[in-house]
Amino acid sequence: MSHSDSAPPSPVRQEITNLLPKDISLSVNYLPSKFSSGLLSPGARRRKPKVDLSVPKRGGGREAFKTSEPRMPEEGDEDYDGVSGDWFGGKEGGRTHPRMRWNKFKWTLFVANVCLSVYALTGLISCLLTWFDVFEHADIVRVGNRTELILSTIAAAAATITSVFGWAGILLNNRSFLAYYTFFLWICFGLLVTPGYLTYKQRTFNLEGKINAQWSRNLAAAGRLRIQNRLHCCGYYSPFVEATVSQTCYARSVLPGCKAAYLHFERRVLEIWYTIVFSLVPLHIFIILAGLLCSNHVTYRFGKGMMPKAYRLSVNSMAIIMDKYASQLAEQYGSDVASDILARSRSNLGLESPPCTPQTASVSSGSGGGTGRAHEGMGM
Repeated sequence: MSHSDSAPPSPVRQEITNLLPKDISLSVNYLPSKFSSGLLSPGARRRKPKVDLSVPKRGGGREAFKTSEPRMPEEGDEDYDGVSGDWFGGKEGGRTHPRMRWNKFKWTLFVANVCLSVYALTGLISCLLTWFDVFEHADIVRVGNRTELILSTIAAAAATITSVFGWAGILLNNRSFLAYYTFFLWICFGLLVTPGYLTYKQRTFNLEGKINAQWSRNLAAAGRLRIQNRLHCCGYYSPFVEATVSQTCYARSVLPGCKAAYLHFERRVLEIWYTIVFSLVPLHIFIILAGLLCSNHVTYRFGKGMMPKAYRLSVNSMAIIMDKYASQLAEQYGSDVASDILARSRSNLGLESPPCTPQTASVSSGSGGGTGRAHEGMGM
């Protein structure tokens, strides 16, 4: 057994390991046996001839996450299946194979987001047409049900924006977008049921009393005039009771009062309103469940498919690993041979000279006898 295998690690080396800076990878605590061939040879040995052999493989794309495929992310790399590359998770400058390979979770999210997009856009277009007074009695809704109309417009707009987040996450396999998408679905659910609850409560509990109070207290003369013009009536009970004078509404007008027509209109509109809203609740719950259960499984891989940040290799981490490896070579073959191997490895990998460490000090202060042993051991 050699002296390097039997000797315990020095206290200085243990202290250096425990006091590593935060930007140094924790991989330096392990033996770099898997990197030895890359340090001793001019280029890394790769199976695929198209890959550049001068540097280790980096970057994203779908192929980086297949079985037994190593990946060394760069500093600050947060790539999700190649989001920084081409569309649909492709690499820059080419396509990945196989393409458009969706799993069942992604298809579930796709169907759910299609449903969300359809009803959100339909609701938003209906609200905008009401605001633009396209329908025959849209002006009555703008006057008498303004609060419910505003809440419905906000809910439809929020659902539309949320569906955009969903499409971004589904098409790009981006779990961060899908996380925001699932969170915003809960907000959309609250905004959805709010106008439904208000319209149901208004119609169910004393609608006639609320209409009376609205006509006499809440509506101004301009609001009453707009309702009178749309319903072709005059005054509340008659032209002599809370009427707004116009070309068709005056003291001797033969038009009926607005209470009966306005009450009938409100009953019909409010019933349609909360029926549509509450019928969308089961669909929206299904969309929420699909987001909760499927957004983290949009691809068949765990997490980001990347090495944790604490264990990623950086330039400083590679320098420390190379110093440790050089110190082992110095103990076995001598400092001159270790320094020569270290210099050639740094030039091949494009690394700069690291800060002075106990390992480099031991390499530079080796004896000449070790050099002779190195030539004998390596056959030089």
